[in-house]
Amino acid sequence: MALGDLPGKKKIIIRKGGGPSNKPSKNGSIVSYIISTLLIFIIISTLYSFISDSFGKKLEQIPISELATDIKSGLVKVIVVKGDTLDIEYKAGEKKTSKKEGEEALIQTLVNYSVPKDQLAQIKIEIKNESGLGYWLLNLSPIIFPILFIAVFIWFITRQVKGAGMQALTFGQSKARMIDPNDKNQRVTFKDVAGCKEAKEELLEIVDFLRNPKKFLDIGARIPKGILLMGAPGTGKTLLARAVAGEASVAFFSISGSEFVEMFVGVGASRVRDLFLMAKKNSPSIIFVDEIDAVGRVRGIGAGGGNDEREQTLNQILVEMDGFEPNEKVIVMAATNRPDVLDPALLRPGRFDRRVTLDLPDRKDREEILQVHSTKKPFAEDVNLVVIAERTPGFSGADLYSLMNEGAILAAREDRTKVSQFDLIRSIEKVMLGPERKSHILSKKEKEITAYHEAGHAVLASMLPYADPVHKISIIARGRALGYVFKLPLEDNKLQSKKEFLDDIAVSLGGYVTEKMLFGDLTTGPSNDLQVSTALARDMVTKYGMSDMVGPVALEGQGGKILYGRGVEEKEYSEKVGADIDAEVSRIMKEAHEKAEKIITENKPLLEAIAKRLIETETIERVEFENILIANGITPKKKLDIEHQT
Repeated sequence: MALGDLPGKKKIIIRKGGGPSNKPSKNGSIVSYIISTLLIFIIISTLYSFISDSFGKKLEQIPISELATDIKSGLVKVIVVKGDTLDIEYKAGEKKTSKKEGEEALIQTLVNYSVPKDQLAQIKIEIKNESGLGYWLLNLSPIIFPILFIAVFIWFITRQVKGAGMQALTFGQSKARMIDPNDKNQRVTFKDVAGCKEAKEELLEIVDFLRNPKKFLDIGARIPKGILLMGAPGTGKTLLARAVAGEASVAFFSISGSEFVEMFVGVGASRVRDLFLMAKKNSPSIIFVDEIDAVGRVRGIGAGGGNDEREQTLNQILVEMDGFEPNEKVIVMAATNRPDVLDPALLRPGRFDRRVTLDLPDRKDREEILQVHSTKKPFAEDVNLVVIAERTPGFSGADLYSLMNEGAILAAREDRTKVSQFDLIRSIEKVMLGPERKSHILSKKEKEITAYHEAGHAVLASMLPYADPVHKISIIARGRALGYVFKLPLEDNKLQSKKEFLDDIAVSLGGYVTEKMLFGDLTTGPSNDLQVSTALARDMVTKYGMSDMVGPVALEGQGGKILYGRGVEEKEYSEKVGADIDAEVSRIMKEAHEKAEKIITENKPLLEAIAKRLIETETIERVEFENILIANGITPKKKLDIEHQT
């Protein structure tokens, strides 16, 4: 696969080894709480009964007649009278209990059972009056504890219901996260944002207005109400918005576009009103809506409750932005990587007046971004960030961050205290392709096919004048790729010409042609190469106007589905034009195939040399590859002598 169908893309050839909130509801939590409470009540009741029974069976209870007999026999030592209860201690150490009549004294009761008074005089009789808090708690505990338990249970239930009611009342409140300007730990300034020079210059006047609005208002100038940050994923849109708030030392309210939309109609609009109200109370401030295309898409192209809710939310955003007064000092910033799908009402003057584009960083910007991400990483003496910046064309800021992080992880995994250049070089391929699959062992035949496949790509990349030079060839599996050819442009390009596209397509077909010529058969390996090259050929015809037969006509909008708010059909041309497109794409692919076949046939010794070296070492770096080219009478590409087509 030759990744290079868009200007500025990183270019690699890959040989693939194959063919083509669960958040619980509030009602559910209340029900589960009731069930768990009832289970706890049953367990406590069971334990209480068990404990009560245990205490009740601790002493043996005897009738009063048996007590009288034991006294006559001289076995009793002490009798303790507790109301109607008698605690009896025998001379042998045994303890028992008994009951007496409530209205009659103990001595009179025993005399009635014919116990001599002289024997009663030998027994120690103690009388204890049962009273106090402990006595009453002990007797009333079977009644008090169930009542208390039911009262606590009802209190918890009412608290849960009240919480659910309060949540229903706050359902329409904004969930925006606020960063206080005095919070130094979360503060971001332009110094923390490398690259993006033009974007930062564009936003400096916003910072100036937030710091000193009187200067603008006195002269009658009105600062833009909305700034739309547009760029590819990972280019630093969110970070730049935070940097504007940090430079101006104002409150920063951030929220995602998807957080406005709920299943209930009107909730999103309510949250928009609440968000703008909070921002006005804390003015000067910045409202940042990330991924605004989640709610800002073109209206009127669908139906249903979810779509109606999204449209109401968008309408409320439009109304709030129109309601600003010149001195309110609240600025709305939004970020998206799909500006083509936004509603035109969002982009008109008075709403998002200012549109700031963030491009992928060039070589110098990449070096600055690497410096920012390396501040807390100890480097070895051999680290050269300039080389890393040169080897990462097409990397976004997020890619570069991941690269530096992966390099540090590789060093830590090998128990080293410093990050070396080799770690960073390896992390480039890991970020782009994935980790090495060392356990993926190819058979001898598969290894040979893979080596010749990648050698075919490398030969075409070296011989075609508009193709980028080869930087590395490998048949070590990474991610889903069994092998790859790493190509790097000699300089960062913002534009790509028709000739460059045609050469890229021919290079992509190098593996396909080599397998077919040398082995007389085809594997599933070139499947991704064919997909990428065919898609590039179709873009040349339908998007870039690079077909003489079809002519300078754009037959597909950006994204292919929505163009200027019109329709949802993917095709906007006739069946005849569609047949012409298919025929032109087929012609481009056929010519690229013939070109690739001719070059590989003429340079078969070079192909054999590269493939055999790959089978031996599995990897060929740039210097070694250039030596192979020189040995076969080919001069390596050193500088770009060809003017780009514009």
